[in-house]
Amino acid sequence: MSLGIPVKLLHEAIGHTVTCELKTGEMYRGHLMNCEDNMNAMLEGVTVTARDGKVTNLDQVYLRGSQIRYFILPDMLRHAPLFKKKGRGAGRGVYGPGGKARGKGGLAGRARAAQAAQR
Repeated sequence: MSLGIPVKLLHEAIGHTVTCELKTGEMYRGHLMNCEDNMNAMLEGVTVTARDGKVTNLDQVYLRGSQIRYFILPDMLRHAPLFKKKGRGAGRGVYGPGGKARGKGGLAGRARAAQAAQR
């Protein structure tokens, strides 16, 4: 199973300052040191703002992914390599991963013409 875009983007944010709100309403802001595929996150140099507005500073905090409501990530991640468009022909193409067509009908139409042109 592959990772979804939000989790990949969260991995790109490692080392940057992020803000995280939990389901309890607490806000955590600090440097993202590590994150896991289930969105568990470890922050350093954290400022915690409780629901009542009380502010506390912590050296490190580990947040459980299932308790996180959302992350606020830096705008610079908008230019992450994750969002770069792939060039023409970067996909699997007509012939799939093995280099030849597979399936019941074999090659048909343009696929047959493309294979003939390669010979």
